[in-house]
Amino acid sequence: MEYQRKRMESKEGIDALFLHATEGILVTNAEGLITRINPSAEKLFGYSPGELNGVKIEALVPSRFTHKHENNRANYVHHPHARAMGLGMELFGLKKDGSEFPVEISLSPYKTVEGTFVIAFIVDITLRKEAERNLRNYSEDLERQVKNRTLVLEEAIKELERTQKELDASLAKEKELNEMKSRFVSMASHEFRTPLTTMMSSLSLVSRYNERNDPENHAKHIRKIEKSIVNLTDILNDFLSVSKLEEGKVHNMPEEINLRQFLRDIDSEMQGMLGEKQHIDQYYSGEEEVLLDAKLLRNILFNLISNAIKFSPEESAIELHALVSEQAIAIWVKDHGIGISEEDQQHLFERFFRGGNATHIQGTGLGLNIVARYAELMDGNVTIESTQNKGTTVKLVIPR
Repeated sequence: MEYQRKRMESKEGIDALFLHATEGILVTNAEGLITRINPSAEKLFGYSPGELNGVKIEALVPSRFTHKHENNRANYVHHPHARAMGLGMELFGLKKDGSEFPVEISLSPYKTVEGTFVIAFIVDITLRKEAERNLRNYSEDLERQVKNRTLVLEEAIKELERTQKELDASLAKEKELNEMKSRFVSMASHEFRTPLTTMMSSLSLVSRYNERNDPENHAKHIRKIEKSIVNLTDILNDFLSVSKLEEGKVHNMPEEINLRQFLRDIDSEMQGMLGEKQHIDQYYSGEEEVLLDAKLLRNILFNLISNAIKFSPEESAIELHALVSEQAIAIWVKDHGIGISEEDQQHLFERFFRGGNATHIQGTGLGLNIVARYAELMDGNVTIESTQNKGTTVKLVIPR
């Protein structure tokens, strides 16, 4: 063993290591000239044996790094120490054919009587860099796939949430419709029975009073029949309106109309619903030609005026106001009837809601809900001002 150690430490042993090492090894002097280079290094850079002897080390460095390399080499000669070259940097070697390749270099200085020398150990790391690049590409590709799948998953979750919301909304709507059907059956059994009973009773009395030649009582019961028919028509119209609104069959279709004349026509149509001593007073101000959906407006006003008639005393006026400005069309119906309590006012636009002081008067509790939804279709809004036992004002405002 001692013999083998001494043999390796001999000049022949060191030369053998230098010549047969698989790493590239070269030696430079203080001026940066290559004084010795092993076959692996010559092969690495594509040079023939002995071709690089006496050549400056910068011949093996890409031109864009030459100046910086010269400065670094000069500084290193003044402060030589064993270290890896270009820590934290990517280093490249320049082959004889001008091609570049990534390298890893470590430096070891030594001194002799001839001066200071530096041994450079050079490793071609092309395969490592390619492996790193492949790994990086794989990681990036994997990250993209994960991101894409995450996006797909997020989208799937969002779709599930949307579906859940739609399902919840559908179930809520179905529940609401079922409740509405139940309330309709309950309400209809009462609201339909009353006018039908009145009509049956009045019809039998009409024939009797006719036989007795009693025109006053005959006319009285004819009016009762007419009023009952109007009540039944109102109930059916309310439910027909709700049905159409729920099915999305009601649309806002504005047309040019003369609003003053339109309100006069409404007044005429409502005369048959008025009590014997009730009357409608009209007040109009502003332009007459406007752009509105006549059908929706007619339904709104029929509902508001019929409410005013029902909830007002026999000897009272129903006021119908209209004010047309450049900004908006305002129409309001004012009565002097039973009014609405403050507590009830916040629920007026809810379906089937009826004020505590109006339960003895026929109605479905759907009217104002329908009015509000029609107004919304027309981009308008409805407000109510009321004082109990003093009257109510319902105002519709539609922007122009």
